[in-house]
Amino acid sequence: MNWDRIEGNWKQVKGSVKERWGKLTDDQLDVIAGKRDNLVGKIQETYGISKDETEKQLVDWQKRMKNAMQVK
Repeated sequence: MNWDRIEGNWKQVKGSVKERWGKLTDDQLDVIAGKRDNLVGKIQETYGISKDETEKQLVDWQKRMKNAMQVK
């Protein structure tokens, strides 16, 4: 699933993000509003992990989202 599609469907995708990164609040996710850079920054800040690790987690999550959308 490409990021434009994620951003366009943010309200639907937000639940999956919350499942994966449960420390992120609903308010934070509303402010992120599907913007990838904002999500990366907020994950880094909240979990105290490097940008590289955050990017790796995000790419893995995107792959799972793509696979889940193909199954439906």
